[in-house]
Amino acid sequence: MLVEATGSEVRQRGGRRPRGDRVQASRRPNYRNLRNSLTPQQVFSADQIENIHDTSLRVLEELGIKVLLPEARQIFRSNGCLVDDDSMMVRIGREVVAGALASAPRSIPARGGARERDLVFEPGALAFVAGCGCPNVTDLDRGRRAGTLADFEEIVRLVQTFDVLHMHGPHLEPQDVDLRFRHYATARAQLTLSDKIPFVFARGTPQVDDSFEMVRLARGLSEDEFRNGAHCYTIINTNSPRQLDIPMAQGIIDFARAGQVTVITPFCLAGAMAPITVAGALTLQHAEALAGIVLAQTSRTGAPVVYGSFSSNVDMKSGAPAFGTPEHAKATLGAGQLARHLGLPWRAGGGSAANISDVQAANESQFALWGAALAGATVLVHAAGWLEGGLSLSYEKLITDVEVLQMMAELFTETPGDAAAIAFEAIEEVQPGGHFFAAQHTMDRYRTAFYEPVVADWSNFGNWTEAGSKDATRRANGIWRNVLDEFQPPVHAAELAPALDEFIERRKAEGGAAPVS
Repeated sequence: MLVEATGSEVRQRGGRRPRGDRVQASRRPNYRNLRNSLTPQQVFSADQIENIHDTSLRVLEELGIKVLLPEARQIFRSNGCLVDDDSMMVRIGREVVAGALASAPRSIPARGGARERDLVFEPGALAFVAGCGCPNVTDLDRGRRAGTLADFEEIVRLVQTFDVLHMHGPHLEPQDVDLRFRHYATARAQLTLSDKIPFVFARGTPQVDDSFEMVRLARGLSEDEFRNGAHCYTIINTNSPRQLDIPMAQGIIDFARAGQVTVITPFCLAGAMAPITVAGALTLQHAEALAGIVLAQTSRTGAPVVYGSFSSNVDMKSGAPAFGTPEHAKATLGAGQLARHLGLPWRAGGGSAANISDVQAANESQFALWGAALAGATVLVHAAGWLEGGLSLSYEKLITDVEVLQMMAELFTETPGDAAAIAFEAIEEVQPGGHFFAAQHTMDRYRTAFYEPVVADWSNFGNWTEAGSKDATRRANGIWRNVLDEFQPPVHAAELAPALDEFIERRKAEGGAAPVS
């Protein structure tokens, strides 16, 4: 993202609004394919991780998992698992898990609408996804409200604008669109307003098939080309403790057979849906994730799956979910150890339980971000804009979170350490008591030497006061409004609208597709 871009540059590359009379910079940081250079940290010993893994296998083998979808139970049965249809319990042997882990890919190339938007999900890579799954949105101008299609489209535009947000997600529920048609609207928005990798809701085979067809139309793919490459993804949540419901099980099967990515993510809140200890919550989470991986691999050997983690704790005074806590970070660090134990790419979860975009929200989000970065997460979902534990998505917080994500991304860019950077000549040029402002070394580099913020204000108090004394949230409000005012979709994406609209109108005339539950 450029720091001093013209309006057209903001639209093309994803950056901040221009500052008028300031000198245009030529800095070109690449935030599109991040590699995490931080050393992964540990919260458990190697023996403890081995014990958590072994206990998770024991949970699957002795206790089992309840699987509500008959087809999924039959797949488990045909691959040697013990199935009781009356109780819907499936017990999965260790050898079945081992076979599934052996066939799960360690590296997953995923294709965007433009080659520069392609990603590779593998250990060492890092991709950020804005907040997901929110029924509400909020901003300073319009307040907190139920999400609409117009809101969803605005969030897609904002996500497209910033390169540090790498793909789309189920950002919010457009509640003004009938559930039979909602998947058409959200897929259309992603495919015509953006060239980043789209998200597809797993809400039953009819909706999934519709969405896959829209992706094929948008990408110009035959059915075989689509099946032989990853072009979209979904997130699968188990119903902790130890239950896999009908749409989620069906989603694993449908995506695996189509060769598309499933991010299999138990949602375990310690003290509520999981044991109150971090180790206990991770044991349950690990068992449920392994069960999903087994279903994917037995549906199609080599299906692209991402190991998922989203464990935190609840407030034991109220029962409300808490995020960005020390326990959240510890669970993320432990999940990273378990993912490395398996050798799989993996997803972590960020976010905040704060009700507005304030200091609490910033602290919790950044704590969760650091937990994910230090744990070596491949994908961080809810990395920007997520409030109230996922009940709302904030426009202003999305912008302020982008700032932090870009600062994190800067840590992963190369820091020159050659002779020119070490700068002996510059030190020689400036005499004791002098300054480096006018040194040739400085003049050659001042336009590109430092990261310049999106929303932070580094002016002194007097200048800040004269400019209106705006805090970061107020400044973020102006930035997102400016981005939306100037937004233009990628030309090739906008050109897809007629073909997609023809498909949507035909399917609507046929009644659409109701979600499965």
